[in-house]
Amino acid sequence: MRTRPLKVALLGCGVVGSEVARIMTTHADDLAARIGAPVELAGVAVRRPDKVREGIPRELVTTDAKGLVARGDIDVVVEVIGGIEPARALITSAFENGASVVSANKALLAEDGATLYAAAEKHGRDLYFEAAVAGAIPLIRPLRESLAGDKVNRVLGIVNGTTNFILDKMDTSGAGYSEALDEATALGYAEADPTADVEGFDAAAKAAILAGIAFHTRVRLDDVYREGMTEVTASDFASAARMGCTIKLLAICERAADGKSVTARVHPAMIPLSHPLASVHEAYNAVFVEAEAAGQLMFYGPGAGGSPTASAVLGDLVAVCRNKLAEATGPGESVYTQLPVSPMGEVVTRYHISLDVADKPGVLAQVATVFAEHGVSIDTVRQQGRPDGDGEASLVVVTHRAPDAALSGTVEALRNLDTVHGVASIMRVEGE
Repeated sequence: MRTRPLKVALLGCGVVGSEVARIMTTHADDLAARIGAPVELAGVAVRRPDKVREGIPRELVTTDAKGLVARGDIDVVVEVIGGIEPARALITSAFENGASVVSANKALLAEDGATLYAAAEKHGRDLYFEAAVAGAIPLIRPLRESLAGDKVNRVLGIVNGTTNFILDKMDTSGAGYSEALDEATALGYAEADPTADVEGFDAAAKAAILAGIAFHTRVRLDDVYREGMTEVTASDFASAARMGCTIKLLAICERAADGKSVTARVHPAMIPLSHPLASVHEAYNAVFVEAEAAGQLMFYGPGAGGSPTASAVLGDLVAVCRNKLAEATGPGESVYTQLPVSPMGEVVTRYHISLDVADKPGVLAQVATVFAEHGVSIDTVRQQGRPDGDGEASLVVVTHRAPDAALSGTVEALRNLDTVHGVASIMRVEGE
């Protein structure tokens, strides 16, 4: 074993960073044995230096993150501060000054991963980011390495624990959205401002990363279609139950049937109770991968939190340090396919549409005509009058698979019918 330690700079010491530092200290001997050399925490960059950080010597704490990564004697920089800047500048500076990087920064990787990959390649350094997607679940490395000889056609997953907790509570307890969100906040699953989670921004960033790796093409955050789940209601869950389904906020990345394009999207969807993702409860994550040779694979586990995310960071740290000792680097960006990302309108999917209609003869025929005019085939129809006898009925239509643009056009045309008094809900059906 080499006796000279590999020096690690830690950028950020919040929930994840502090746990990374703790594990590096308490498991130092094990890490050294696995790597082949000891690792030493050489500096910790923070915004509030006066805060007491148990287990971290005060002399290691600095507010000069720029100076820390530019020291020249740092072997690996661990970046867990998040955001676009100053993270991007610090990471590129680390590469320029001889350090490899382990990051958990999904937003930056989704927004401008190309810049980071290019800087890493230019300077012959590693960029690892297992912790950026699905916390402790090994997912990035299997896609980048284990399935490198296979052809991945689809990645379908629950990649945000907060939204899964909320939807699971709505499903299992009958709680409304606001009530379930309040519980998630009280338990620490939801931030004070949950917008990034419930509006799908967090999941969309992860979808961009997964699609880029799975399909060997460049996918940015702007390429990902996104819908939040704040409009999901108890009535939607009741409708899903009647179909033998539940509702999840899904990240879906697909290769087109002809292999000439890809799509990436995040939105709520009904999935059959028989699908493995339907049984993912609480704040857990799970990702379902479909590959040509390997078939169907599922990755499941805690997708967030200090310890789970730190586990992924430390796994990357060990891999990067091993590469450093071997004077080698791991896989970089693979975008050889250069496939275009198709817009949502070209995605072929199914719809569950609930309409408020006039309770009188001929309404169903009118609705069916609109679907036919837009080339959308109907799978099932259910119409039920209101118990209060107010002259209105509920009409639920489930379609066969069709281009999303055709389905959207159908809905707009339905809104213009005099006999359709409102569109109660619209939801896609996936996982079949």
